[in-house]
Amino acid sequence: MENYNEHPSFLQRHAYAIKAVIIGILVLVLLIPTAMIMGLINERQRMQDDATNEVSAKWANAQTVTGPILVVPYQRANAKGELITQTAFFLPDKLNVNGALTPEIRKRGIYEVALYNSRLQLSGSFATPDPALLNIPAASVLWKEAYLAVGISDMRGIGNQVQVIWNGQPHVFNPGTPPGDVLQSAIVAKIPLSAAEGDTTAGGSFSINLELKGSGQVYFTPVGQYTQVDLNAPWANPSFDGAFLPGKRTISDNGFNANWQVLHTNRSFPQSWTTENKYDIHTADFGVKLFLPVDGYLKSTRAVKYAILIIGLTFLLFYFIELLYHHSVHPLQYILIGVALCIFYTLLIALAEQLSFNVAYLIAAALTLGLVTAYAASVFKKLGTTMAVGGTLFTLYLFIYVIIQSEDQALLMGSLGLFIILAIVMYFSRKIKWDELGGNVRPVRN
Repeated sequence: MENYNEHPSFLQRHAYAIKAVIIGILVLVLLIPTAMIMGLINERQRMQDDATNEVSAKWANAQTVTGPILVVPYQRANAKGELITQTAFFLPDKLNVNGALTPEIRKRGIYEVALYNSRLQLSGSFATPDPALLNIPAASVLWKEAYLAVGISDMRGIGNQVQVIWNGQPHVFNPGTPPGDVLQSAIVAKIPLSAAEGDTTAGGSFSINLELKGSGQVYFTPVGQYTQVDLNAPWANPSFDGAFLPGKRTISDNGFNANWQVLHTNRSFPQSWTTENKYDIHTADFGVKLFLPVDGYLKSTRAVKYAILIIGLTFLLFYFIELLYHHSVHPLQYILIGVALCIFYTLLIALAEQLSFNVAYLIAAALTLGLVTAYAASVFKKLGTTMAVGGTLFTLYLFIYVIIQSEDQALLMGSLGLFIILAIVMYFSRKIKWDELGGNVRPVRN
């Protein structure tokens, strides 16, 4: 004899709501492994940075070329009446830099590091230094001790015996650092100045050939009253950086050519000063980075940020299928599906280290989509339902890929996409007879 339970229990009446709460908790729990995946990405990025630093330390670090600067000592009396030596700095009227980079790729494990050799020619001219502009008596200037200084951020990169052709005469550079904080590391060359004898042509023209190696990037400091830099390299992915962008540039698959022109009025430091004043001339540095188009970690980070969307919508899809077709899915099955969706990100990171990000995303998404779709087929045993699950996951992964690729329009596309997703969810939720869910009670046999 069969009869029906006319008074269902609280759990029976609200089973669908309790199941929804359980699914919500599972979504939040699965955010823990996604946070661990973010930590994995940060760890791999640190390993990449360590590899870059290790290779650069044995080759030469990123280079910044500053100068030449004319350094002229002078004497003055201190408060006790004692003569002490101070230093005045004079910058060139014109500075032209013509450079060619020869890049190469070195590997450390799976990581690539961009290195380069360069040939730089620095040329230009100095006007006659005028100590009166700095309130320095001409008689106190030590003209015979004047020298030129060229700042080079990593001296290990120098590849030739550097000399300056000053007014047609060669003078050899030696290691040395001017007083003050103007240059942290430099080479210096003594040059003849005769202004102490009344010669008003103490300025001069200069030409310096410099072979320099470095890694990652090369920068220049615009010390000239008029500075022009021409730089070329067979590198198809330059990233122009610093205080100034090139006024003219051409980029092709064969390389780039860039030209900068900077005036002294564009900078925040003068053409001459003494050690009593402090100027950070490197605020005006500019140059180029040899950009390696390996952005897998950055894009993987952006993909992980959408993990809650992928997991939440997938679980919501399965939950709606439960309600519409009265086919129960066990919480353990939800967990297995969630773990599969999390493993997608570890696959993406690992593959992106070996392949391009686009190929890695395609493979990882295809594997995950295939696994979850096959599992849905075993759970629901209906072709139409299985195809709905696979199609929904395909659309979600395609949506996330488009957002990742569209950096500038990511917010707009993401907002529109979420609005459309919400509209679809609301549309299908209309088909669920919510008021009948609590009364869906099976008969009880006596």
